[in-house]
Amino acid sequence: MFQAPRGTADHLPKEQRYWRYIESKAMDVAARFGFGRIDTPAFEDSNLFIRSVGEGTDIVEKEMYTFDDRGGESITLRPEGTAPVCRAYLEHGMHNLPQPVRMYYFCPVFRYERPQAGRFRQHHQFGVEVLGDADPSVDAEVIEVAWDLMTSLGLTDINLLVNSVGDPQCRPAYVAKLREYYSGHKDKLCADCKERLDRNPLRLLDCKVETDHALGNDAPRSADNLCEDCSEHWNKLLKYLDAMQLPYQIDHRMVRGLDYYTRTVFEVQPVDGGGQSTICGGGRYDGLITELGGRETPGIGFATGLERLALNLKRSEVPVPDEPKPRYLVANVGDDARIAALELSVRLRRAGVGVILGSGTRGLRGQMRQANALEIPFALILGDDEIEKGEVMVRDMESSAQESRPVAEFIDEVTKSHGRGA
Repeated sequence: MFQAPRGTADHLPKEQRYWRYIESKAMDVAARFGFGRIDTPAFEDSNLFIRSVGEGTDIVEKEMYTFDDRGGESITLRPEGTAPVCRAYLEHGMHNLPQPVRMYYFCPVFRYERPQAGRFRQHHQFGVEVLGDADPSVDAEVIEVAWDLMTSLGLTDINLLVNSVGDPQCRPAYVAKLREYYSGHKDKLCADCKERLDRNPLRLLDCKVETDHALGNDAPRSADNLCEDCSEHWNKLLKYLDAMQLPYQIDHRMVRGLDYYTRTVFEVQPVDGGGQSTICGGGRYDGLITELGGRETPGIGFATGLERLALNLKRSEVPVPDEPKPRYLVANVGDDARIAALELSVRLRRAGVGVILGSGTRGLRGQMRQANALEIPFALILGDDEIEKGEVMVRDMESSAQESRPVAEFIDEVTKSHGRGA
């Protein structure tokens, strides 16, 4: 028997209410903040991610799904959403639009990594990107979008964490301090961190191995090693967050996992979860457009995983509305009644009323059981007598009360109360 590949999951109909709930809240928040939707391809030129994410990152070295297509081109399934949006910004000349350009997206992303709770090798993200404005007030607004989404979903036991990782002017000196600090504790580092020490010392701060994590508590802090411009940007951001009354905490060890981040980085985490259960993360990436061949263009954004959001909604027992269900099941017995039932179903559906046609292989009692199993509130019963009289028997499945109604009159009434024009 075939099974879904490891690290992937089927999202069954009974789970869809969480997805639709998250999507509707996300689109509502995006609309209120003036974001427009963008959809990019599921795969891109591999060099897009090598140049943007960074050659020394785990994503590029270990996690990307990369292959040569039949034309010999190296193609990579999208491992994150920001680089494709930036590529589209450049390709379609969006720098000619009023700046900043605000975009949001829903997309699957693909990473060959160890599956975690709410995080699979194929998982799905909602993300926002703002391109074309370097002011820290934009950072504060993007952070507000993330926090507004989390709270509008009904999540309460969450923390908002912020930090600044500097820029290419001040980061090299900070990285040198990190390397010096960790070199003095090299014998305590895990195998991965020993490799990262030379290639990307920032990643040591994000290590989840207990001994390495403890070392990070006394490591040099990026916010204490900022240049004048980055320090001004950081201090203004904190003032804006205070003015907006956002309940942030400064996390000096937060660096995020991608090379393109500059200055502001932030995450939303469950209070009792920690970094491995991060719900949402993002930050500023002012050099990314330049790295992709465009002119200097500041940018900032975030992404959140839909699977992990759904998991947190369940854990927090947030009440999520059920998916809309058909209001009626049209039950019928006999060939003539079957035709009449089809005609009635078509008329109601075209008027915008939800209807299921009772199974033709079942008798009337079996169709009533079908209505109950599907939690449909009313059955419309058609038999020879009803057809002859031009009526339909309307049965309340909860109370078992029923009454006969002229078909035309019933359709008119239901259309007015439950159809598209209701």
